Amino acid sequence: MLKENQQKEVINLCQDLIRIRSYSGQEEMLAAKLADTFKAMGFDEILTDDYGNVIGHMRGSKSGKVILFDGHMDTVPADESQWSKAPFEGIIEEGRIYGRGASDMKGAISAMVCAAANYARSTKKDFAGDIYIAGVVHEECFEGIASRKVSEKVNPDYVVIGEASECNIKRGQRGRAEIVIETFGKSAHSSNPKAGINAVYSMTNLIDEIRKIKPIHHDFLGDGILELTDIKSSPYPGASVVPDYCRATFDRRLLVGETKESVLQPIKDIIARMEKDDPNFKAKVSYALGEEKCYTGTKIQGERFFPAWLYDEKEDFIQKTYEGLKSAGFQPEITHYSFCTNGSHYAGEANIKTLGFGPSKESLAHIVDEYIEIEQLLKATCGYYEIIKALLS
Repeated sequence: MLKENQQKEVINLCQDLIRIRSYSGQEEMLAAKLADTFKAMGFDEILTDDYGNVIGHMRGSKSGKVILFDGHMDTVPADESQWSKAPFEGIIEEGRIYGRGASDMKGAISAMVCAAANYARSTKKDFAGDIYIAGVVHEECFEGIASRKVSEKVNPDYVVIGEASECNIKRGQRGRAEIVIETFGKSAHSSNPKAGINAVYSMTNLIDEIRKIKPIHHDFLGDGILELTDIKSSPYPGASVVPDYCRATFDRRLLVGETKESVLQPIKDIIARMEKDDPNFKAKVSYALGEEKCYTGTKIQGERFFPAWLYDEKEDFIQKTYEGLKSAGFQPEITHYSFCTNGSHYAGEANIKTLGFGPSKESLAHIVDEYIEIEQLLKATCGYYEIIKALLS
């Protein structure tokens, strides 16, 4: 249980973070606030990088394992005209703190920071190991890309993703890929379409074939979904012109073991067959490339391919976490995230032992009148303390 002053500390911090607008690429003021908070709470070191990630380091008196808590600072935008509560005031009503980022994920960041500070105070830093708290940029645009810089600096043994889990343990997630399909035709006046090759017709035929691909399945994570999300022809608008180009985007939910090559191969096979059957058919498939600007001025970019990851429930670090929480009065379920997180880098790319644990419900992310229940915020602060204790013991 948290003491009254510890409760006020985490509630006030959560409110303070919500009051700072921090859309993707605009996290500068929140990063500064987080750095000031690390300093005020006795962290031994504050690190930053080119992207603007800010990392607080609490150093134990003896060498040991390194645990990293990952929380993204950026939020999706809030259309204030749609909200009944001001999204950047941290209003408290009926046991809830309202505001953009309350659940996704300024509540979790607040709980992580306070838990690390509480642990350092209670042990007087006489523990073996190192605790890092990372405020990460641009997660809403690129799950895991900015986290690459964090893991390079910290080299953790364990990572805790703070995305909402209702204080249950998450041992995996599906990944996500953004697949781009392009078809190429030949322009002509629409009064004489036979003189051209309509790239949209080529695309619709290709989409019909792609829809026949049977999704792969994982008994725990679910289906490897492939869903059309966007389509656009060129020239646009195309008055009286047969379009010579068409681009479609598919969202692909990834399962463990899938690679960049294996995910595209079924589509490549369809394209090869259709090109063989029709000499006028031309198409290609690739992953979308993303590029954004960080508040530091540095560009962040990468292919939109974010791997799935999954750990066995019997893994030692999962069981240590579970037993530690249970001994403290928690009754956590061990399950998986339904969405993509920065774990795509830590676990999916870097093979670092990773789990998810965070306050609030997954369904509260990105919604109008987003909120976090204070009970969940306090519970997570206690939970992070117990995870530190379990994994650094």
